[in-house]
Amino acid sequence: MHRIRAIRSLLFALIMLAASAASFAQIGISVRIGPPALPVYEQPVCPGDGYIWTPGYWAYGQDGYFWVPGTWVLAPQPGYLWTPPWWGWNAGFFGFHEGYWGLHIGFYGGINYGFGYFGHGYEGGRWDGDHFYYNRSVTNVNVTNVRNVYNTTVINNNTNRVSFNGGEGGVHGVATPQEEAAERERHVGPVAAQNQHVEMARSNPQLRSSVNQGRPPIAATARPGEFDRGAVPAREAGGPNEGARGQNNVPRPGNAGGNEARDLQPHEVPKPPSTGNDKVDQKYQQQQQKLAAKQNAEHAKLAQKQDSDHQRAAQKNYNDAQKQQVEQRHQQQTQQLEQKHTQQQQHLASHQQSGHH
Repeated sequence: MHRIRAIRSLLFALIMLAASAASFAQIGISVRIGPPALPVYEQPVCPGDGYIWTPGYWAYGQDGYFWVPGTWVLAPQPGYLWTPPWWGWNAGFFGFHEGYWGLHIGFYGGINYGFGYFGHGYEGGRWDGDHFYYNRSVTNVNVTNVRNVYNTTVINNNTNRVSFNGGEGGVHGVATPQEEAAERERHVGPVAAQNQHVEMARSNPQLRSSVNQGRPPIAATARPGEFDRGAVPAREAGGPNEGARGQNNVPRPGNAGGNEARDLQPHEVPKPPSTGNDKVDQKYQQQQQKLAAKQNAEHAKLAQKQDSDHQRAAQKNYNDAQKQQVEQRHQQQTQQLEQKHTQQQQHLASHQQSGHH
């Protein structure tokens, strides 16, 4: 009996390991606001043989988007290449696709990260046996330290700094058959140094987009985690620090508009009726402004709570029934809030009319 249980446990462990290996290309988190544009920065000098460039990207935490600096990382084993993470828009949400190591580079959204990652594949170097050879035309290599180099001119006319795929304003690249095949191969997730690099970026307030306005003071590093030695600041922001906020009012599939607080239009102050009494009209206008500000704040508070619910659902991998329960609860919350706001506006209008008469 113990032997059978041991075999079952081993089989379960193997299945979970295989599932884990296949999950690196899947969506890890989803949010309603798209990431800012990619900042403009220089690539640090490659520190030595076997290091692969991993471009910087916008990640998402409890304080919003934060910049993960680009950095040189030792490949986990010879022959492995890095497929960068990427954001993709679908059905009203921006989903984050984790990066991974593998023998071939998979799809990374068609996003131009620069330095050899121009939307498909990698032009910055190639493996030859156990040695990595660097293309000096697109990577910053000191030949005194690194002798494995070559020169192949790469034409990159795309100066687009967009950091997400799909939706309005996004990159509209699609995976090639070779990239789809690469995603089905065995993958290795980010190495320990990369994970530590991300956590350091997460805990650094200066790397939050709300603080640096899309121009992080640490845009790239020579090695993971070296934020205080030889770090490269962004030369400029890639564009206005607005993300893809225009997507917020796109309703989710199966829902009518307004089923989520993010879908609601902000309350505006209506033009007051003229009573002939300037003091009464001015007071009514002030009351309307105060009420609209309060109601819009309640919109934002509920939207933040609902976004947290969606993040939790993505992190815990909710099934369809659980997701439907979340949607129904959000719809009820949103409708109740708008009913409350309508009653408040009617009450204020009625009070104004009765006060005039």
